[in-house]
Amino acid sequence: MSLRIPSLLLLLLVAVPLAAAEPSLEKEIEALSTYCKPDIERLCANVEPGGGRLKECLSQHKEQISVGCAKVLQQLKKEP
Repeated sequence: MSLRIPSLLLLLLVAVPLAAAEPSLEKEIEALSTYCKPDIERLCANVEPGGGRLKECLSQHKEQISVGCAKVLQQLKKEP
């Protein structure tokens, strides 16, 4: 019984930050898919999604992306 409390506490310490970060990730994915989809298809078609690779690709092509996508990328840089 005494091992359950530390185990539950550890689980909460790990799960709560992950759950808090998830909406931000979902928001980021939604914003990129809404405003940057044509740019991703045109400039980053061969880039595998995940790990920030699409954002990095778009950043590398910042002179070629649409105004809406550029605004989204700027906003995502400002968010923690």
